[in-house]
Amino acid sequence: MTATSEVSFERPMRLWRDYYELTKPRITLFCLLMTSGGIALAPQSIPWLTVIATLVGSAFSVGAANTLNMYWERETDKLMKRTAMRPLATGRLNASRALLFGIALAAASVAVLGVWVNWLTSALSLFALLSYVLIYTPMKRITPHALLIGAIPGAMPPLLGWTAATAEISLPGLILFAILLVWQIPHFIAISVNHKDDYKRAGIKTWPSERGMRPATVQALLYSLALLPVSLLLLQVGVASYVYGITAFALGVWMILMSARGFNPTKHTQWARQLFLVSLVYLPVLTIGLAIDVLMK
Repeated sequence: MTATSEVSFERPMRLWRDYYELTKPRITLFCLLMTSGGIALAPQSIPWLTVIATLVGSAFSVGAANTLNMYWERETDKLMKRTAMRPLATGRLNASRALLFGIALAAASVAVLGVWVNWLTSALSLFALLSYVLIYTPMKRITPHALLIGAIPGAMPPLLGWTAATAEISLPGLILFAILLVWQIPHFIAISVNHKDDYKRAGIKTWPSERGMRPATVQALLYSLALLPVSLLLLQVGVASYVYGITAFALGVWMILMSARGFNPTKHTQWARQLFLVSLVYLPVLTIGLAIDVLMK
Protein backbone atom coordinates (compact mmCIF):
# COMPACT_ATOMS: atom_id res chain seq x y z
CA MET A 1 0.00 0.00 0.00
CA THR A 2 1.41 3.38 -1.00
CA ALA A 3 1.66 6.42 1.26
CA THR A 4 -1.03 8.13 -0.85
CA SER A 5 -3.50 5.25 -0.42
CA GLU A 6 -2.80 5.13 3.30
CA VAL A 7 -3.67 8.82 3.59
CA SER A 8 -6.85 8.39 1.50
CA PHE A 9 -7.91 5.48 3.74
CA GLU A 10 -7.19 7.43 6.93
CA ARG A 11 -9.35 10.39 5.97
CA PRO A 12 -12.72 8.57 5.87
CA MET A 13 -11.77 6.63 8.99
CA ARG A 14 -11.00 9.90 10.77
CA LEU A 15 -14.28 11.33 9.51
CA TRP A 16 -16.27 8.36 10.85
CA ARG A 17 -14.49 8.62 14.21
CA ASP A 18 -15.38 12.31 14.40
CA TYR A 19 -19.06 11.64 13.75
CA TYR A 20 -18.93 8.85 16.32
CA GLU A 21 -17.33 11.23 18.82
CA LEU A 22 -20.17 13.73 18.31
CA THR A 23 -22.54 11.22 19.91
CA LYS A 24 -20.42 11.01 23.13
CA PRO A 25 -20.38 7.21 23.04
CA ARG A 26 -19.55 6.68 26.73
CA ILE A 27 -22.54 8.78 27.82
CA THR A 28 -24.71 6.99 25.25
CA LEU A 29 -23.61 3.58 26.55
CA PHE A 30 -24.35 4.65 30.12
CA CYS A 31 -27.85 5.78 29.12
CA LEU A 32 -28.48 2.46 27.38
CA LEU A 33 -27.49 0.63 30.56
CA MET A 34 -30.10 2.64 32.46
CA THR A 35 -32.71 2.01 29.75
CA SER A 36 -32.00 -1.71 29.99
CA GLY A 37 -32.59 -1.51 33.74
CA GLY A 38 -36.04 -0.05 33.15
CA ILE A 39 -36.88 -2.84 30.70
CA ALA A 40 -35.64 -5.55 33.08
CA LEU A 41 -37.65 -4.20 36.01
CA ALA A 42 -40.95 -4.15 34.12
CA PRO A 43 -43.46 -6.79 35.27
CA GLN A 44 -43.87 -8.31 31.81
CA SER A 45 -41.27 -9.38 29.27
CA ILE A 46 -41.24 -7.97 25.75
CA PRO A 47 -40.03 -9.47 22.46
CA TRP A 48 -36.32 -9.20 21.73
CA LEU A 49 -37.02 -7.17 18.61
CA THR A 50 -38.78 -4.58 20.78
CA VAL A 51 -35.84 -4.55 23.20
CA ILE A 52 -33.42 -4.00 20.32
CA ALA A 53 -35.61 -1.26 18.83
CA THR A 54 -35.79 0.44 22.23
CA LEU A 55 -32.03 0.44 22.63
CA VAL A 56 -31.36 1.52 19.04
CA GLY A 57 -33.95 4.30 19.19
CA SER A 58 -32.65 5.45 22.58
CA ALA A 59 -29.06 5.44 21.27
CA PHE A 60 -30.16 7.60 18.32
CA SER A 61 -31.91 10.01 20.69
CA VAL A 62 -28.98 10.37 23.09
CA GLY A 63 -26.56 10.62 20.18
CA ALA A 64 -28.69 13.35 18.61
CA ALA A 65 -28.87 15.32 21.86
CA ASN A 66 -25.10 15.13 22.30
CA THR A 67 -24.42 16.05 18.67
CA LEU A 68 -26.74 19.06 18.76
CA ASN A 69 -25.25 20.07 22.10
CA MET A 70 -21.77 20.05 20.55
CA TYR A 71 -23.09 22.05 17.59
CA TRP A 72 -24.54 24.67 19.93
CA GLU A 73 -21.41 24.85 22.06
CA ARG A 74 -18.77 24.58 19.32
CA GLU A 75 -17.31 28.03 20.05
CA THR A 76 -17.28 27.78 23.85
CA ASP A 77 -15.81 24.27 23.61
CA LYS A 78 -12.66 25.90 22.27
CA LEU A 79 -12.20 27.66 25.62
CA MET A 80 -12.13 24.55 27.81
CA LYS A 81 -9.26 22.07 28.05
CA ARG A 82 -11.61 19.09 28.37
CA THR A 83 -13.52 19.97 25.18
CA ALA A 84 -11.01 21.84 23.01
CA MET A 85 -10.20 18.76 20.92
CA ARG A 86 -13.79 17.94 20.01
CA PRO A 87 -14.45 17.65 16.26
CA LEU A 88 -16.37 20.92 15.90
CA ALA A 89 -14.13 22.88 18.27
CA THR A 90 -11.05 21.97 16.22
CA GLY A 91 -12.80 22.48 12.90
CA ARG A 92 -12.24 18.88 11.79
CA LEU A 93 -15.95 18.63 11.00
CA ASN A 94 -18.16 21.08 9.17
CA ALA A 95 -20.73 22.54 11.57
CA SER A 96 -23.61 22.39 9.06
CA ARG A 97 -22.99 18.71 8.42
CA ALA A 98 -22.89 18.03 12.15
CA LEU A 99 -26.22 19.83 12.52
CA LEU A 100 -27.78 17.70 9.76
CA PHE A 101 -26.33 14.57 11.36
CA GLY A 102 -27.91 15.48 14.71
CA ILE A 103 -31.29 16.20 13.12
CA ALA A 104 -31.14 12.91 11.19
CA LEU A 105 -30.42 10.97 14.38
CA ALA A 106 -33.32 12.70 16.12
CA ALA A 107 -35.72 11.88 13.28
CA ALA A 108 -34.54 8.26 13.21
CA SER A 109 -35.06 8.01 16.96
CA VAL A 110 -38.65 9.26 16.77
CA ALA A 111 -39.42 6.84 13.94
CA VAL A 112 -37.77 3.75 15.45
CA LEU A 113 -39.28 4.22 18.91
CA GLY A 114 -42.70 5.20 17.56
CA VAL A 115 -43.10 2.48 14.92
CA TRP A 116 -41.34 -0.46 16.60
CA VAL A 117 -41.85 0.30 20.32
CA ASN A 118 -44.71 2.70 21.14
CA TRP A 119 -45.49 6.36 20.62
CA LEU A 120 -45.40 7.17 24.35
CA THR A 121 -41.75 6.14 24.54
CA SER A 122 -41.04 8.06 21.35
CA ALA A 123 -42.69 11.21 22.73
CA LEU A 124 -40.81 11.01 26.04
CA SER A 125 -37.53 10.54 24.21
CA LEU A 126 -38.23 13.53 21.97
CA PHE A 127 -39.16 15.64 25.01
CA ALA A 128 -35.85 14.72 26.66
CA LEU A 129 -33.89 15.58 23.52
CA LEU A 130 -35.57 18.94 22.94
CA SER A 131 -35.41 20.03 26.59
CA TYR A 132 -31.72 19.12 26.76
CA VAL A 133 -30.79 20.97 23.58
CA LEU A 134 -33.18 23.93 23.56
CA ILE A 135 -33.58 24.66 27.29
CA TYR A 136 -30.72 23.21 29.33
CA THR A 137 -27.88 24.00 26.90
CA PRO A 138 -28.53 27.78 26.62
CA MET A 139 -29.51 28.05 30.30
CA LYS A 140 -26.04 26.91 31.39
CA ARG A 141 -24.78 30.42 30.58
CA ILE A 142 -27.58 32.12 32.50
CA THR A 143 -27.96 30.38 35.85
CA PRO A 144 -26.44 27.50 37.85
CA HIS A 145 -30.02 26.27 38.35
CA ALA A 146 -29.74 24.95 34.79
CA LEU A 147 -28.32 21.83 36.41
CA LEU A 148 -31.78 21.00 37.76
CA ILE A 149 -33.31 21.46 34.31
CA GLY A 150 -30.64 19.31 32.68
CA ALA A 151 -31.24 16.56 35.23
CA ILE A 152 -34.75 16.01 33.83
CA PRO A 153 -33.74 14.74 30.35
CA GLY A 154 -30.74 13.08 31.98
CA ALA A 155 -33.08 11.00 34.15
CA MET A 156 -35.25 9.81 31.27
CA PRO A 157 -33.44 6.58 30.15
CA PRO A 158 -34.84 4.16 32.78
CA LEU A 159 -38.33 5.61 32.32
CA LEU A 160 -38.00 5.00 28.58
CA GLY A 161 -37.14 1.38 29.29
CA TRP A 162 -40.15 1.07 31.58
CA THR A 163 -42.61 2.63 29.11
CA ALA A 164 -41.16 0.53 26.28
CA ALA A 165 -42.15 -2.58 28.23
CA THR A 166 -45.42 -1.39 29.75
CA ALA A 167 -46.66 1.36 27.37
CA GLU A 168 -47.60 3.47 30.38
CA ILE A 169 -46.12 5.88 32.91
CA SER A 170 -46.60 4.24 36.30
CA LEU A 171 -45.11 4.58 39.77
CA PRO A 172 -42.13 2.18 39.45
CA GLY A 173 -41.03 3.92 36.25
CA LEU A 174 -41.31 7.31 37.94
CA ILE A 175 -39.23 6.06 40.88
CA LEU A 176 -36.49 4.95 38.47
CA PHE A 177 -36.67 8.41 36.91
CA ALA A 178 -36.44 10.05 40.36
CA ILE A 179 -33.40 7.98 41.38
CA LEU A 180 -31.44 9.10 38.35
CA LEU A 181 -32.70 12.68 38.70
CA VAL A 182 -31.51 13.01 42.31
CA TRP A 183 -28.23 11.16 41.67
CA GLN A 184 -27.20 13.62 38.98
CA ILE A 185 -26.94 16.63 41.30
CA PRO A 186 -24.00 15.50 43.50
CA HIS A 187 -22.45 13.82 40.46
CA PHE A 188 -22.40 17.02 38.39
CA ILE A 189 -21.48 19.23 41.34
CA ALA A 190 -18.36 17.07 41.68
CA ILE A 191 -17.64 17.57 37.97
CA SER A 192 -18.17 21.33 38.24
CA VAL A 193 -15.65 21.53 41.10
CA ASN A 194 -13.11 19.44 39.18
CA HIS A 195 -13.46 21.67 36.10
CA LYS A 196 -14.30 24.96 37.80
CA ASP A 197 -11.76 27.05 35.86
CA ASP A 198 -12.75 25.50 32.54
CA TYR A 199 -16.41 26.29 33.06
CA LYS A 200 -15.62 29.82 34.16
CA ARG A 201 -13.59 30.49 31.00
CA ALA A 202 -16.48 29.25 28.87
CA GLY A 203 -19.04 31.36 30.74
CA ILE A 204 -20.95 28.37 32.08
CA LYS A 205 -22.64 29.06 35.40
CA THR A 206 -22.06 26.45 38.09
CA TRP A 207 -22.77 26.30 41.82
CA PRO A 208 -19.08 26.45 42.84
CA SER A 209 -18.24 29.41 40.60
CA GLU A 210 -21.45 31.40 41.12
CA ARG A 211 -22.45 30.59 44.71
CA GLY A 212 -19.20 29.34 46.23
CA MET A 213 -18.04 26.01 47.57
CA ARG A 214 -20.14 26.03 50.75
CA PRO A 215 -23.52 26.14 48.95
CA ALA A 216 -22.21 23.60 46.42
CA THR A 217 -21.29 21.12 49.14
CA VAL A 218 -24.63 21.71 50.87
CA GLN A 219 -26.44 20.93 47.61
CA ALA A 220 -24.39 17.77 47.11
CA LEU A 221 -25.16 16.58 50.65
CA LEU A 222 -28.89 17.40 50.49
CA TYR A 223 -29.39 15.48 47.27
CA SER A 224 -27.29 12.58 48.52
CA LEU A 225 -29.50 12.48 51.63
CA ALA A 226 -32.58 12.45 49.40
CA LEU A 227 -31.14 9.72 47.19
CA LEU A 228 -31.26 7.09 49.95
CA PRO A 229 -35.03 7.15 50.64
CA VAL A 230 -35.86 7.68 46.96
CA SER A 231 -33.87 4.59 45.97
CA LEU A 232 -35.62 2.51 48.65
CA LEU A 233 -39.06 3.38 47.26
CA LEU A 234 -38.73 0.44 44.87
CA LEU A 235 -39.10 -1.79 47.94
CA GLN A 236 -42.29 -0.01 48.96
CA VAL A 237 -43.98 -0.59 45.61
CA GLY A 238 -43.02 -4.26 45.59
CA VAL A 239 -40.85 -4.42 42.48
CA ALA A 240 -37.61 -5.10 44.42
CA SER A 241 -36.71 -7.02 47.56
CA TYR A 242 -33.87 -7.51 50.04
CA VAL A 243 -30.92 -7.90 47.61
CA TYR A 244 -31.67 -4.56 45.99
CA GLY A 245 -32.59 -3.04 49.37
CA ILE A 246 -29.25 -3.93 50.97
CA THR A 247 -27.38 -2.69 47.89
CA ALA A 248 -29.32 0.58 47.72
CA PHE A 249 -28.91 1.24 51.45
CA ALA A 250 -25.15 0.60 51.44
CA LEU A 251 -24.58 2.72 48.34
CA GLY A 252 -26.80 5.50 49.68
CA VAL A 253 -24.91 5.70 52.97
CA TRP A 254 -21.63 5.73 51.04
CA MET A 255 -22.83 8.68 48.93
CA ILE A 256 -23.95 10.57 52.06
CA LEU A 257 -20.65 10.04 53.88
CA MET A 258 -18.64 11.08 50.85
CA SER A 259 -20.78 14.19 50.25
CA ALA A 260 -20.39 15.22 53.91
CA ARG A 261 -16.61 15.24 53.53
CA GLY A 262 -16.93 18.30 51.29
CA PHE A 263 -17.28 20.57 54.32
CA ASN A 264 -13.53 20.36 54.90
CA PRO A 265 -12.38 23.53 53.07
CA THR A 266 -8.78 22.32 52.70
CA LYS A 267 -9.68 19.26 50.64
CA HIS A 268 -12.27 20.42 48.12
CA THR A 269 -10.35 19.22 45.06
CA GLN A 270 -9.67 15.80 46.55
CA TRP A 271 -13.27 15.57 47.77
CA ALA A 272 -14.72 16.39 44.36
CA ARG A 273 -12.63 13.70 42.68
CA GLN A 274 -13.61 11.11 45.26
CA LEU A 275 -17.31 12.05 45.11
CA PHE A 276 -17.20 11.82 41.32
CA LEU A 277 -15.71 8.31 41.46
CA VAL A 278 -18.21 7.16 44.10
CA SER A 279 -21.09 8.49 42.00
CA LEU A 280 -19.74 6.61 38.98
CA VAL A 281 -19.70 3.38 40.98
CA TYR A 282 -23.15 4.00 42.47
CA LEU A 283 -25.41 3.52 39.45
CA PRO A 284 -23.80 0.43 37.85
CA VAL A 285 -23.66 -1.37 41.21
CA LEU A 286 -27.25 -0.35 42.00
CA THR A 287 -28.32 -1.68 38.60
CA ILE A 288 -26.46 -4.96 39.19
CA GLY A 289 -28.13 -5.31 42.59
CA LEU A 290 -31.51 -4.70 40.99
CA ALA A 291 -30.80 -7.21 38.22
CA ILE A 292 -29.79 -9.90 40.73
CA ASP A 293 -32.90 -9.14 42.76
CA VAL A 294 -35.15 -9.53 39.71
CA LEU A 295 -33.45 -12.78 38.64
CA MET A 296 -33.88 -14.27 42.12
CA LYS A 297 -37.64 -13.76 42.14
